[in-house]
Order: sequence, then structure tokens, then C-alpha cells
Amino acid sequence: MGTWRGLRVAFILGSLFMILLIIVYWDDVGGFNLYPLQEPKHESLHPRATAGSPHSTSRPQNSSSSPVPTTAHSTTLVSEETGGAAGELTEEEGKEKQEQRQQETREDEEKERSRTTADNREQEDRKQRIMGVCSGKDAVEFPGSTRPFEQIPNRELDHLIVDDTHQIIYCYVPKVACTNWKRVMVVLSQSLISPSSGKPYTDPEAVPPDLVHNSSIHLTFAKFWRHYGSLSRHLMALKLQHYTKFLFVRDPFVRLISAFRNKFGKPNEDFYKQFGSVMLRRYANVSGSLPETAAEAFAAGIKPTFQQFITYLLDPETERESIFNEHWRQVYRLCHPCQVKYDFIGRLESLETDAEHLLKLLEVDHLLHFPSGARNRTAASWERDWFAQIPIAMRRELYKLYEPDFELFGYPKPDSTLHQ
Repeated sequence: MGTWRGLRVAFILGSLFMILLIIVYWDDVGGFNLYPLQEPKHESLHPRATAGSPHSTSRPQNSSSSPVPTTAHSTTLVSEETGGAAGELTEEEGKEKQEQRQQETREDEEKERSRTTADNREQEDRKQRIMGVCSGKDAVEFPGSTRPFEQIPNRELDHLIVDDTHQIIYCYVPKVACTNWKRVMVVLSQSLISPSSGKPYTDPEAVPPDLVHNSSIHLTFAKFWRHYGSLSRHLMALKLQHYTKFLFVRDPFVRLISAFRNKFGKPNEDFYKQFGSVMLRRYANVSGSLPETAAEAFAAGIKPTFQQFITYLLDPETERESIFNEHWRQVYRLCHPCQVKYDFIGRLESLETDAEHLLKLLEVDHLLHFPSGARNRTAASWERDWFAQIPIAMRRELYKLYEPDFELFGYPKPDSTLHQ
């Protein structure tokens, strides 16, 4: 037993001695490190830079506290140092361009604010003018100016188009861009299907102009009785209170010239039979029977003149027979501005800017643009030429007939036309 114990002790001691020798040997040759927390030697982690190389660096003898940067790091530092001036210049230029863009943006925003302010001020002036005329301050009296809305017959409310989806009411005035505004209302109300897509029109310019004048596709106040019965007037009042209401107007005399050119300046069967033939029989002293069609009448050189048209408008018999046609009926009789407090009054003379302003006001400018098609070609500068052959007395009488529109919508009295 004593011998085995001695051998075991000797074996253990020998093993410990061998292990110690192995540890010392590997520590000396670098294969094993007894001090893992010691900072590693830089030479073993990074290759030395070649002498004379632009990337070589001198370092102090004791490098343990200041490790040498890697070659890549050195390159970055030197690149930043050698290219610093160019980099700073580029950054400075970038800042200048950014400041320039910001300045341009501020200027554009300021112009837009100024323009919006001017547009809003103009709208307030137009609305205040209407209120002043309707209140009688301007001593302009005209039929229906003081009657309440409830007393306006349904048949006289057929020009007020309603779009419930966007809460808009538009009173259309013929010969005042009404075709394009009806196109806009068709797109907003989605009341007309495109045959090509099978879906409602989304582009006003794509809507056929002849279709928009079909009264069946527009919901007007005149149709409310049929739809809502005894509740119709109550619903009208609610919509007038909460919806955005707008109309567009035009110089009254220029509008008359435009209506005459459009309806009697070229063959129009409906207007020839209903109005043109009446003018010719009453005021043209035409002997015998008139041609049955407009085409035949025009081919024979038989057509109403502008003076005959004016005579027809001034003839008391005209209104006794029937209310004025919508193309020459006064705007105050079409849209009732003394009873309907319009939120926006646009003018044909400033159509583009007014249309842009209105679409923003309605918050639909992201949905569509106002059609940029051909405008009515009747110019205000033609007024004197067209009225040159009309006797002064008739011009003044005609002015009295349309004076409410001149006053309500701020058009100057055409003194040159009335006194030349």
C-alpha cells in the first residue's frame, strides 16, 4: 500500500511539472497568452506600412496608450485633409442653393398669399355691392328685389344646380361659360357615364358639350317638389344655408351681342321658328310667307338683324306672351342674388383666375381643372360697333331694362354707347 501511494504521488507531481513546462514554452513562442486582458501588440493586428509610402506613419516607442490607425483610416484622414477645401466649398455651395430655393419658396408663398388676399378682398367687394343694391341704397328698383325666397315660383329656380356630394350650388347663366361650368358639375356629381369607359366622367373636357345642356342630368331646385314634395322648400333653405353657392356674370350688353351672334347669326332651327320668325314678321316688313326652315331663310338672305332683336326685347308684347328666353333673360331673374347669398361671384372677364380661385375654395382643385377650351369670342370692344346702328333712345331704354345687372355686378354704365 505504501509503495502504490508513493507511485501515485510521483505520477501526479510529474504530470504537474510537464504541464508547467508546456505552458511556459507556449507562452514564450506566442502561441498562448496568460494575460488575455493585456492590450494586444499592434504589429500582430495590422501590417506595417512600407517605408517611404505616403501612408507610413511614425509612432512613439510606447504605443500601448495610442494605437496606430489602420491603413484605411489613415487614407481617410489624409483624404479629408487634402480634399477639405474642396469639400467645404461644395458644402457652402449646397447651402447657398438650399437657401436660394427656400427664398424662392418663401417668395412664391408670399405671392400666393397676396394673390389670395386680393381675390378674397375682391369677392367681398362684389358681395357687398350686391347687398347694397338689394337694400335699395343705390336707388335701383327692379321687380322681385324685396320678395322673400319662399315666394319665388319653382319654375324660376330651374337654374340652380345642386351637387349634394360636394355641397355646391351653381346658378348657371347662358353665354357666361355655362357649358364648361356644367361640365364641371357633371364630373363632380358623377351624373353622366362615359360610353368608352362605362364609368362617370372624370375630365370635364371629355364631357360632350351638347349633353351637358340636357336638363335631365342636373338636379335643380325646380325639381325638388317632384323629389321631396312638401319638404322641398325646407330642404332648399337648409342647402342654401350650408352649401357653397356661386355664379358667373358678364357685361350685360356684351352678353346680348353674344346671344344674338350665337342664336341668330347662323342657322338655328329652334330659335328661328320660336323667335326669329316672330321678329321678322313684326319688325322686318317681310311680305308673303316666311321660309319654313332657318337654312332656307338664310339661303334667301332673310334673317333677323341686331336692331330687330333689340326691338323685340323692348316690345312689351314680348313679355306678355312669354318670359324672356334664358339666353337674354336678366341675371337677377335667373339667379335671384337678392334672395340667394352667393359665396362667390365670378366674372367672365377674369374667368381663368376666378375659376382657379373658386376650385380651391370648393376644395376640388385636386379632382379636376377648369376646361381650357375656346372661350366665347364676343369681345367687349365690339360693343360700340354693334350698337352704332341702334337709335340712342332704344339704347337708353335697353340700358334701363338691364340696369339692375349693371349695378348688381359692378359693370360701369356704357356712357359711350348711350351718348355717342
